[in-house]
Amino acid sequence: MMKGSPLQFALFYFLMGILFTYLSIQSADETIWNFFTIVLAILATLDFGTAIRLLILHFKK
Repeated sequence: MMKGSPLQFALFYFLMGILFTYLSIQSADETIWNFFTIVLAILATLDFGTAIRLLILHFKK
C-alpha cells in the first residue's frame, strides 16, 4: 500500500476546499442562509484548516 506525503494530502485537501467553496457560492441563490450553503462552507473551512496543518507538518519534517 502506498503512503502519501503530508504535502500531497495538503494539496488534495486544499483542492477539495476550493471545490466546496465554489459549490457553496453556486448554491447561494437568494441568500446564503440556507442549509446546503452553510454545510458546504463548513466543509471548505475544515478542508482548508487540514491543509494548513499538513503543510506545517511537512515543513517541520
